[in-house]
Amino acid sequence: MNTIINHRIGTVIASVLITGSGLCFDNAVISGTSTTPNYQVVKKISLGGEGGWDYLTLDSAARRLYITRSTRVIVLNVDTGRVVGEIGDTPGVHGVAIARELNRGFTSNGKAATATIFDLKTLKVIGKVKTGSNPDAIVYDSVSQKVFTFNGLSNSVTVFDAKTTKVLGTIALGGKPEFAVADGLGRIDVNLEDKSEIVAINASNLKVEKDSPLKPCSEPTGIDIDKEHRRLFIGCRNQIMTVVDANTLSIKATLPIGKRTDAIAYDPVTRLAFSSNGEGSLTVVHEDSADKFSIVNNVVTEPGARTMALDLKTHKLYLATAKFQATSTPVPGQVRSRPSIIPGTFVILVLYDKQYH
Repeated sequence: MNTIINHRIGTVIASVLITGSGLCFDNAVISGTSTTPNYQVVKKISLGGEGGWDYLTLDSAARRLYITRSTRVIVLNVDTGRVVGEIGDTPGVHGVAIARELNRGFTSNGKAATATIFDLKTLKVIGKVKTGSNPDAIVYDSVSQKVFTFNGLSNSVTVFDAKTTKVLGTIALGGKPEFAVADGLGRIDVNLEDKSEIVAINASNLKVEKDSPLKPCSEPTGIDIDKEHRRLFIGCRNQIMTVVDANTLSIKATLPIGKRTDAIAYDPVTRLAFSSNGEGSLTVVHEDSADKFSIVNNVVTEPGARTMALDLKTHKLYLATAKFQATSTPVPGQVRSRPSIIPGTFVILVLYDKQYH
């Protein structure tokens, strides 16, 4: 994932028309609730500092939000809004995975081609593991107690034992991995960004069980899972959310979302799926049933707010963004450079809907 985003905001759609259905969902009402979901930015936590960012990981039980910032991980208490510590020496850090039963956390360090192991209580570093080139997403599977790093430049997965830190194997993917998710039954699903495919990995034998194209999805990024109904929610850069049957990898639905999506989150209590879009919007989708899905809201956030974490305890959402330097008009034939982050402007946006509290 890119650590710096284009800051130009696209048009935020207030109500979305599903092509071909003739139905407008701007006034949709979620079954079991009194009103349409109404997530809003209710707080901004200013953290400042320099550098880009990537994944956000929220440990709801410990009330901690892990924020990856270029060379370090900032740890925020979400109840107080205060920084409680840092994990340093993580060059090019992308993601964080949590193993609560082992009191361990893990980071993927893209520039160092390593994974850092740290103590969840003290945040002290326990050790490091060598991975493939540019580890991006990182996932802990509680069934096998293994850690999977998805290596963006070597198109592979490095797998190591979460307790012993011994490397158990490398899995070739044949494409560039992006976000991944553990299904709770011993399988890991990962998006291949460059091939627009999804791949299912058996965490026990470390083999690819199946793969499937995601067409019409292009450049899949974020992914999350409804474990009860076995549905995967996948964000695609061509402005659609693709819903996939986790058992068969067949596509069940596609829905329009905002521009420059990155993260996807699913809340099993509210049955809402969220897409955080770099244009400055949050698309909210309701799972009406295992095979029916409705867009119920598009929320204005801020330009650049494309990574996200969900608090399963409070149902709040946390998005990261910053202010950016204005960019000059690109010269024809030249690659447009990304805007620079203005130092000291990095913030965490807190969104919630009062009906879920």
